[in-house]
Amino acid sequence: VQLAESGGGLVQAGGSLRLSCEASGSFFSTALYTMGWYRRAPGKQRELVAYAGRVGTANVADSVKGRFTIARDNAKNTVVLQMNSLKSEDTGIYYCAAGPGDVPETYWGQGTQVAVSS
Repeated sequence: VQLAESGGGLVQAGGSLRLSCEASGSFFSTALYTMGWYRRAPGKQRELVAYAGRVGTANVADSVKGRFTIARDNAKNTVVLQMNSLKSEDTGIYYCAAGPGDVPETYWGQGTQVAVSS
């Protein structure tokens, strides 16, 4: 299973970025997995930012609620994290993850860097 993230970059505070994760692998279907996004900010522990369950549920961390949304497209084996009203504290490496359980933590992407300048 491979998870490939894209869409990271440098943006000013208040701006937006759209992260995309494309999953691939023999017989892998995002429809069968919980898909999500984690981030690791400099000097901080990894944080689960948002995840989308197999039955269409979506959850986001309190720190990004109202600003980030997650959406999955099972037909394309992708999951997208739309990030609006970005803040400097959103800076970090964002990782796509997938898993068969309630929380995505089995398969991981390489990460994409997000930098928000204030």
